[in-house]
Amino acid sequence: MAKATGTRSTAASADKSTGKRTRSAAETETIRVALVERRDELQTEYDVSITELTELQRDRLADSAGDDQADTGTKTLEREQEITLANNLLERITQVERAIDRLSEGNYGWCERCGNAIPVERLAAFPSATLCVHCKQLEERR
Repeated sequence: MAKATGTRSTAASADKSTGKRTRSAAETETIRVALVERRDELQTEYDVSITELTELQRDRLADSAGDDQADTGTKTLEREQEITLANNLLERITQVERAIDRLSEGNYGWCERCGNAIPVERLAAFPSATLCVHCKQLEERR
């Protein structure tokens, strides 16, 4: 898993006069590189997953003669689990792409709900976080 290196100043200070968030070009580029690497890793994993899913589905169709209801049910459950895993990868790719967009807009590292800085530790653990810890806790309670 690619770490969001250089995020120590992700919660960069806001310019007092304009309220605008600032981050150096080097910091932004370091974060962008880490996010793009992570997205590429996830995309590769997703592509492999889809290829394997397609091959397994083809094999199952060719090898289903003589299956009873239990065999069919087991194969269906396995296929649904594999599809769920692939969909989870796709969701994670979307989250990272959204983080890249937020970085370009200058909003990366800031909570979408309250506008406070997202702690560096949270961004290091979950680089595509869009909510601070407090807002995420509130969201999960609902």
